[in-house]
Amino acid sequence: MKNTILGSIYLALASSIWGGMYVVVKIVVSVIPPLELVWMRYLVAIVALLFIGLITRQKWRIEKRHFLIIIAIGIIGNAISIVTQETGTMLSTAQMGAIITSSTPAFMVIFARLLLKERLTLKKGLSVCLATIGVFLIVGVGHMDLSNKLGGISLLIAALTWALMSVLVKRVPSNYSQIVVTTYSILVALIVLTPFVLPRLHAINISQLTHPTIWGGLLYLGIVSTAGGFLLWNRGLQMLNASSGGIFFFFQPVVGTLLGWLILKENIGVTFWIGSILILTGVLFVIIEKK
Repeated sequence: MKNTILGSIYLALASSIWGGMYVVVKIVVSVIPPLELVWMRYLVAIVALLFIGLITRQKWRIEKRHFLIIIAIGIIGNAISIVTQETGTMLSTAQMGAIITSSTPAFMVIFARLLLKERLTLKKGLSVCLATIGVFLIVGVGHMDLSNKLGGISLLIAALTWALMSVLVKRVPSNYSQIVVTTYSILVALIVLTPFVLPRLHAINISQLTHPTIWGGLLYLGIVSTAGGFLLWNRGLQMLNASSGGIFFFFQPVVGTLLGWLILKENIGVTFWIGSILILTGVLFVIIEKK
């Protein structure tokens, strides 16, 4: 039970961090294109993770058979998923992003069944359904613009690949440090993306990068959202069933909407609170579910 609660806290924190990430991406991506932005935030994240790893004296050795899984995590989750997510965010609305990415937990349940042979319980199904309804209530669907199909397809690919990556994390032995696993997986993504990014870097306006909003956003995305968020997410998944852990993904629209209310003075109605209660109820089902 202690691991369940601690893992729940880790996953909730990671998802909450990412909930505040979309507004930052929306601002920074106006100066740095999605592919280059992912590459730059990974550069920042690698420096932060190596610094943490050296300070904490991590053991960096990993067996070859396990490194293949880490390579898959890096390519599928840290490269394909994040690039398509930021591309979709640029090409669509935050509303569409919240709706489509809310399918991630459902995909995690499916992949967990196929790859990890986890049981599909009534509580898991009910928790995903309640939380999904909660997301629809929070972001609404009445005025959602469905005209940009490319953005929607990108977000759907992001949801599928992130779900697959999250399940693959469970295949990495828990005795490995998540600092080491996260560092290697991000390094893999950085290596994969570099040949595509280097020829395009000259097109970025260097003078715009010196603006505090842009470099501050880049530091936030690299250190807090990537290094911190990935560490918390991967560690939390090690403590819970993959299919159960996905439910915490729904904290993103809740936190994003709350920040819009607190910082940007956006209006929220009673449906937000009803939706939030449904999401929290789904999360509660996961926490109290007996292993």
